Amino acid sequence: MESGPEAFAGVAFALFGAGLLVWTAVCARTGTPVADGVSRPVATVTTLLSGVVFLATGCWLLLSL
Repeated sequence: MESGPEAFAGVAFALFGAGLLVWTAVCARTGTPVADGVSRPVATVTTLLSGVVFLATGCWLLLSL
């Protein structure tokens, strides 16, 4: 019963992280800006790191069930 919220949070984090990584890759490949008002390399690196952290957190939550 207590693993339900942990599983939901793990799935949410993993899906958000994966989506963020895919979105960043598409933006970087097509040349569209990742974030408005920020230099392209800084925005890309920051978004990639955030995506990896979210994906790793989601996987860790799902594996610790």
